Amino acid sequence: MDIERVDLDAWEQALPADGFEVFHTPEALRVLADHATGELQLYVGYKGDRPVGMLPVVVRERLGRAVVSPPPGMGIPRLGPLVMPASPKRRKRERVARRFTESVLDTLDASGSGTLVRIICPVSCTDPRPFSWEGLSVEPSFTYSLDTAGSDPDELLASFSKSLRREIRDAQELDVSVSVEGMEAARTIFERTRDRYREQDRSYSMEWPYVRDLLGELAEVDRRRVYVARDEDGEFLTGVTALYSNEAAYYWQGGARATYENVNVNSLVHWTILTDILEDPPIESVTRYDLVGANTERLCRYKSKFGADLEPYYVAETSGAGMSLAKRAYGTLDSIV
Repeated sequence: MDIERVDLDAWEQALPADGFEVFHTPEALRVLADHATGELQLYVGYKGDRPVGMLPVVVRERLGRAVVSPPPGMGIPRLGPLVMPASPKRRKRERVARRFTESVLDTLDASGSGTLVRIICPVSCTDPRPFSWEGLSVEPSFTYSLDTAGSDPDELLASFSKSLRREIRDAQELDVSVSVEGMEAARTIFERTRDRYREQDRSYSMEWPYVRDLLGELAEVDRRRVYVARDEDGEFLTGVTALYSNEAAYYWQGGARATYENVNVNSLVHWTILTDILEDPPIESVTRYDLVGANTERLCRYKSKFGADLEPYYVAETSGAGMSLAKRAYGTLDSIV
């Protein structure tokens, strides 16, 4: 297998029709190249002239070397490898995944002394064993993914918990409107989200210029929508910025706790996103709503009300003495991941 480092044009040509997440798109990667700390490097594995594997990474050099996908602190839940074998046969698919993983990690010198590797795989990567066979530690994480294919609004609503259905119906009876707005509303959502993190003494490392550039690029290809709830006087109540791959909408930013007349208005915003997926999606092939994360117990109490499927994804990283060395070189693991 030949591993080539490619530019964004070649990356776009190699990108498959499905199986990728929104941050695999060339528009999102172009923004990462401008804003991430480190160098964006794009690798494609070819069998002949056919692409069979892809991996975007950011490489950082600071008292050592870090190879990360996604880069930390940029609101990217998952990135990692895409593997596209031609054969449906399991043996051949596993062989392609194994050879691509081995080859691309070797190209990146992932086992080099002082190198930290951390790769958070997309949900389409269902077999993380090649990473463990290459000496990386592999652990599962989880997200909630709601499949809307074949549903109508009544059927979808009926699948929610009783309390969530009540919240949505109570909000619908109020003088509250939910609509799709533009960049000004996106900035308000960003600022409300940042303030909410600070109130909870949690770090929030994203900066507005990055968010602005990302949403601007994704808007050009209909891969983002900004949903805002307002009261009868037009005052901002809450909002959610949703991003889109070819298959899924992602709850990306917003949804800070908001009540209006003692009703949780966020549930109505999520419901509007879902009804748009059913009736007016920005991309016709979108049939899932990814609630982006099912790893924090406090947040799962709310997200689980949607009756979504619990989907695993995998984190592969340097382990043992190599990880300890990387932690010393970079100060703390949280400073880079």
